[in-house]
Amino acid sequence: MKIATYNVENLFDLHRNGHEYKEFIPNTRSKWNLKNYRIKLKNISRVIKEIDADIIGLEEIESLQALKDLRMQLKRDGVYYQYFKIANYKNTTIKVAILSKIPFVYTHEIAVQSSYRYRNILEAKFRVQGEEFFVLVNHWKAKSGPESMRIVSAKKIMKRVGELGEKKNIILVGDFNSDYEEYILFKRKRKHNDTNGVTGINHVLGTLEHKESATRANVPYGEFYNLWYDTAKPKRYSYIYRGKKEALDNILISPSLLHKKGMHYKAHSIESYKPAYLFKGRGIYRWQMSRKPRVHKGRGYSDHLAVTAEFVVH
Repeated sequence: MKIATYNVENLFDLHRNGHEYKEFIPNTRSKWNLKNYRIKLKNISRVIKEIDADIIGLEEIESLQALKDLRMQLKRDGVYYQYFKIANYKNTTIKVAILSKIPFVYTHEIAVQSSYRYRNILEAKFRVQGEEFFVLVNHWKAKSGPESMRIVSAKKIMKRVGELGEKKNIILVGDFNSDYEEYILFKRKRKHNDTNGVTGINHVLGTLEHKESATRANVPYGEFYNLWYDTAKPKRYSYIYRGKKEALDNILISPSLLHKKGMHYKAHSIESYKPAYLFKGRGIYRWQMSRKPRVHKGRGYSDHLAVTAEFVVH
């Protein structure tokens, strides 16, 4: 069973609801129009089709309409995701969503805070061959905000883990806007480090001490293992910022998924999806826009790479 996460970079529909970024107000001089929308849908669909995950968490979806349009494009391209959900209780500009070939037992939206500066987390429960597991789709505060804001989301996850039970099969996916070793990277950045060195992804989620490969990791209940440690260091990235590779997108698992009994993570299966066509020069071939004025060029994909991992279900 393959589980993935993909930040699709601003998939906006063509309805005007007043929350759009300026360059995504439909049918204005920025050329966010039917032609460019269809190209964007087709391009994102290509990537998702090639990954062919059973469950994929998505970030930066504007609306249920945008999710449905993507799902229809995928269907036209030969991949059918029967089950879908978007976290749309809160009118944030962009939201997280999930597409699945496996039916939901339920979906549930975790409200991080009432403020629009925090995006809700989407929780989906599944049952496959008698094995229950939970997938939580995240999109934490961007690096425009300090670490204290990402800690709010991390604490909300741990509160939810306490409610579900630490021994449950829990998979966290998404754009955490945090590297797997954020505690090292952010120390030099004063505008991020407003927490005396404490990070959401490493300290709150408890990944700090677990840097071995998955087969050797010994993770206590109540902490998470970041799957990036289960592949070679040069492969640990999903984003390129000014020529530097970063791993903003992560898949983390609860300890029960490291045990070889029942459902478990398949060793060394974590990877970012990186065919040649998703790169341009030294960077990722993101959706292309002119600088000034901001006009859509009708080509490109996303500024993030998708990340995938496989799980064994007996």
